[in-house]
Amino acid sequence: MIFSNNEYHIEHISLCKGRNTMNKKSPVVTIVAIGIGAALFFVLGRFVAIPSPVPNTNISIQYGLLAFMATLFGPLAGLLIAFIGHALIDFSYGWGIWWSWVIASGVAGIVMGLGAKKINVEKSFGTKEIVTFNITQVIAHLIAWGIVAPVLDILIYSEPANKVFLQGLVGGLANIVTTAIVGTLLCVAYAAAKPKAGSLKKEN
Repeated sequence: MIFSNNEYHIEHISLCKGRNTMNKKSPVVTIVAIGIGAALFFVLGRFVAIPSPVPNTNISIQYGLLAFMATLFGPLAGLLIAFIGHALIDFSYGWGIWWSWVIASGVAGIVMGLGAKKINVEKSFGTKEIVTFNITQVIAHLIAWGIVAPVLDILIYSEPANKVFLQGLVGGLANIVTTAIVGTLLCVAYAAAKPKAGSLKKEN
């Protein structure tokens, strides 16, 4: 296949633009993703939760979904998906909304989304991206469940420190493991399903 100089130049510019805009999502797409993500977060957290030995602490897989969505749509989407989804979970149980943990979920979503700025899952999700993704989610969970949730439990609800830090430790470690498995698999599958830039060949 032979290109003239002008055809090659146009093709090169087109590919460069595609790379630069690959990770950008329109506001409408992001809003729809937030709605779908929050609904899925609620369903997974409400109906696929596994009880742990620590009271009021479940092992859930919704944070793997959250990390995936935050990687695709950024920190604001991560915040709203986690905040809305977690609030709906609490509300559905009938005991009211436990704001300290809802806020902690939102913080986790923000951190995951910020870390994802170094990942272009639309382009590839190889070893480097997997390592970056999991370092980010570990940091997010440590901040959310090791600091934010227990501290707010003490400040808002006057909960005993030994109880809430134990809950945060168990919940955080469980979330790290489930996010590493579910979140990584979702990102790998998504990247594999996306057509790569330059993979479409121009034919005469």
